[in-house]
Amino acid sequence: MSMQQKIEALIEELQPAFGDRISSAAGICQQHGEDISHFPATPPDAVAFPESTEEVQQLVRACSRLEIPVIPFGVGTSLEGNILAVNGGVSVDLSRMNRILQVNEQDLDVTVQAGVTRVQLNQHLRDTGLFFPIDPGADATLGGMASTRASGTNAVRYGTMKENVLSLEVVLPDGRCITTSRRARKSSAGYDLTRLFVGSEGTLGIITEVTVRLYGLPEEMSSAWCVFPSVEEAVNAVIETIQFGIPVARIELMDEATVRAINAYSKTDFQEQPTLILEFHGSEVGARDQVEQFSDIAGAHGAEDFQWALRPEDRSRLWQARHDAAHAVAAFAPGTSQWWTDVCVPISRLAECITATQEDIASTGLVAPIVGHVGDGNFHVGICAPEDDPSLQQAADELHQRLVERALAMDGTCTGEHGIGLGKKEFLKTELGDAVDVMRLIKQALDPGRIMNPGKVFD
Repeated sequence: MSMQQKIEALIEELQPAFGDRISSAAGICQQHGEDISHFPATPPDAVAFPESTEEVQQLVRACSRLEIPVIPFGVGTSLEGNILAVNGGVSVDLSRMNRILQVNEQDLDVTVQAGVTRVQLNQHLRDTGLFFPIDPGADATLGGMASTRASGTNAVRYGTMKENVLSLEVVLPDGRCITTSRRARKSSAGYDLTRLFVGSEGTLGIITEVTVRLYGLPEEMSSAWCVFPSVEEAVNAVIETIQFGIPVARIELMDEATVRAINAYSKTDFQEQPTLILEFHGSEVGARDQVEQFSDIAGAHGAEDFQWALRPEDRSRLWQARHDAAHAVAAFAPGTSQWWTDVCVPISRLAECITATQEDIASTGLVAPIVGHVGDGNFHVGICAPEDDPSLQQAADELHQRLVERALAMDGTCTGEHGIGLGKKEFLKTELGDAVDVMRLIKQALDPGRIMNPGKVFD
C-alpha cells in the first residue's frame, strides 16, 4: 500500500470521530511542514487536530497499524528541524488540547494539556501570585517545551524543563497511555520515566499532559543593562557573578552585531558594544543587594552606561527587544538565510569559547551575531549566508562544524536547548559515544515500528 493509500485509509477510518479535524489539504500540510530552522520545508501527508488524550490514542493506534509516521506538533518554533515530516506521515497538532486542568496553589504546581502555551499559563496564573518561569522566547507550548527540554532566559535561576517537569501523560507508539510519575516532589519509585520523555523530541511517544512546578512572584523585579569594552570582559563578569553565588534571575549577552540589529529593528538606542541584560528577583532589600554586588563586579571589568528598568512596562520593552533578536538579525541581513545554532560549555570555559568563535566568524567574512544565556554557559550564533552564494553557504556550514567541535573539545554539548532534531545528529555520537546505542535500544523497545518522529535525534 502506498503512503497516499495509507493516508486515505486513515482519514476514512478517523473521519467519524475527527470530522474536518483531520485533513490532507495542501495548505494545511505546508503550514505544518515548516519551522524556524534553516532546513527546507518538509510537509506531512496529513494533519490531525485531536482534542483529547483518547483521540490521540485512537490516531496513534491507527497509524501504528497502517505503519504511518507520526510527528507531534506544538506551534512550530523549533530550530533544528524537530517537527519536519522527513518521511511523510501525519502531523499531530496539539493546539486544541489547550486546557489548564488543575492549579495546585498550595503545592506550587499545575497540570495542563500539552497545547497550553507558556503565555496562556502565566495569564491564567496572574491572580494567584504564582508564575511559570521557563521562557524560551517564543510562545511555545508546554508539550513542545518538554519534548525539546527547553530553557531560556530564566534558566540560570529557575532551571530548565528538565528540573521543572514533575510528571507527564504520554501516549506510546502502540496507543497505550502512561503517567510517568505522581505529583510528589521526590520519588524513588522505579525508573525515572519523566526524564526519559523530557527531551525525547517526540521520538518515543506523544506528550498529552504536563505537570510543572510553579514559583511565587518575587516582591521585587528589576532589570538592567550595561555595556563592556569587549565580549571577553562581559563574559568574565558573568563568570564571577555565578561563582560568587549572586542569584541573578536572567543574565543575557548581546555582541555588537546583535545590538546594532536590535537598534535598527526595535528602534532602541543601546550603545553598540557588547551588552549584558540582567534581571534580579527577590525582596526589595535582597534585589538591591544583588544589584550592588553585580555593579561592583561589572565595574571591575570596565562596564559603563548602567541603565535600570524598574517599571513593568520598561522591563517588558527591554526583554522584548532581546526576544526579537532573531527577527532583528533577519531584517539586518536581507537576502540571507539565518542558521541559528547553539552550544553550551562549562561556565569556566565560556569566555574562551565565545572569543575563539568571534575570531572564527571574523575570518569567514560572514555576518554571525552572538546572543546567549551566558549565566549557564549557553550561547547562540545566528549565521547569515547569502542564499545565492554557494561558497558562503559552504563557509557557514564549516563555521557551524567548528563551533560545535570547539564546544565539545571544552567538555561542552552540541546543543544547550534547541535539541538534536535533524541538525545535530552527526554530533551526538561524538558527544555521547556508546550511550547513543543505548538510546537506540530504548527507541527500538518502545517504538519497534519506528513511527514516532522518524529521522530525528539519530537515524
